[in-house]
Amino acid sequence: MLEVIKTLRWQDVVDIFLVSFIIYRVMLIIKGTRAAQMLSGIGILIVVYFGARELEFMTLYWLLGTFLSSIFLIIIIVFQRDIRRALTQVGQTPFTKSTEETAQSIDEIVNTARYLAARKIGALMVIERETGLKDYIESSHTVDAKLSMELLVSLFNTSSPLHDGGVIIHKDRILTARSVLPLTKNPYISKKLGTRHRAAIGISEETDAVVVVVSEETKQISLVLHGGITSGLDTSSLRNRLEAILTPKEFDTTKWKNWLQRK
Repeated sequence: MLEVIKTLRWQDVVDIFLVSFIIYRVMLIIKGTRAAQMLSGIGILIVVYFGARELEFMTLYWLLGTFLSSIFLIIIIVFQRDIRRALTQVGQTPFTKSTEETAQSIDEIVNTARYLAARKIGALMVIERETGLKDYIESSHTVDAKLSMELLVSLFNTSSPLHDGGVIIHKDRILTARSVLPLTKNPYISKKLGTRHRAAIGISEETDAVVVVVSEETKQISLVLHGGITSGLDTSSLRNRLEAILTPKEFDTTKWKNWLQRK
């Protein structure tokens, strides 16, 4: 063990750190998505492949070997949506948004969800983050107005000609209404979910957007992120989740200042 440590170069340490960081980021990206289930399935096939070799199940070994020989091509085809989202996140440019502005936007969204849920009015609010939603914005009805509960309620009111579809929100502005969003093709989601929820899951699979859905049938409030849906949220839970996702994380310099002062 000591001999291994002595022969360890600083390049090896950096190399291990980079690989670990990449694996960690990939796990964060696929966590809670369909990709995680697919990777588990591929892992099981690999285990069966080696098991078949040890047990001399030659037909099964040959069949799985043929399949796994094209594993990289299969991964690209099967996970093309997740790879696209991962590459988009790698190429994202950091942006700053004040905590006060974010908190105010969250308040407007949470209050809107509470108001509409109490009155059984359906809603689909898409919050744009790093991945741009230009493709969906261009085919929607432009609003480009300051985010407010009053405007959101009026847009989702059943008497409004813009109540169908989703509303796209960026920072503290409502960009569009009546936005047509892609429906999820995930065959494993509950059959009880309607078009509104399927559209919310679909856009969250394509992008890193956060989606708040209000069901007009059950009055339930749901939050959708990366293809995963959490239903039955109260306003407190919704607020906490949105704050955890949207509030910009500030770098803690306290430890570094204390360390420098001791030097």
